[in-house]
Amino acid sequence: MIKVVLASQNPVKIQSVKTAFSKIFQTEIQVSGLKIKLDIPDQPMSDGDTLRCATLRAEAAKTNAPEANFWVGIEGGVDFRNGEAEAFGWVVVLSSVQKGQARSATFTLPPLVARLLKSGKELGAINDDIFQTHNSKQSGGAVGLLTKNILQRDELYQQAVLLALIPFLNPQLYNAD
Repeated sequence: MIKVVLASQNPVKIQSVKTAFSKIFQTEIQVSGLKIKLDIPDQPMSDGDTLRCATLRAEAAKTNAPEANFWVGIEGGVDFRNGEAEAFGWVVVLSSVQKGQARSATFTLPPLVARLLKSGKELGAINDDIFQTHNSKQSGGAVGLLTKNILQRDELYQQAVLLALIPFLNPQLYNAD
């Protein structure tokens, strides 16, 4: 059995990690979510800040649960390009000897959402207000709401987790100098 610790208790993120790890390692996977307090923003507002937050989450998981085989940080973020807000997530996976990271697919948010983000609101709260939902970030998220549930948040993160695991599938290529 492989033990994975995720620096979040969000069920969407836990399911993404469990599904991706199961596909890669084809063995029993135990994913534990940890609630970890970090000095990071509720809503990272750049690509670099989102990656930094995902990295801090993975490192905190490793510090708080050193008995695991893998530690994962997932962070959803927003970046502004050409006046538009783009949403995505970063995933960082750590083991005792390897690191992998990947960014999810990116999608453009509606102009109203972009304006509200610039005013300091968090994307999940904005979605809940606009779509009259509750805690959407623990279900389909912005991508689910905007695609009318054709694509869900767990699917978006699952791909990024799979991509972050590439160095673990090819250690000889990633550890070569």
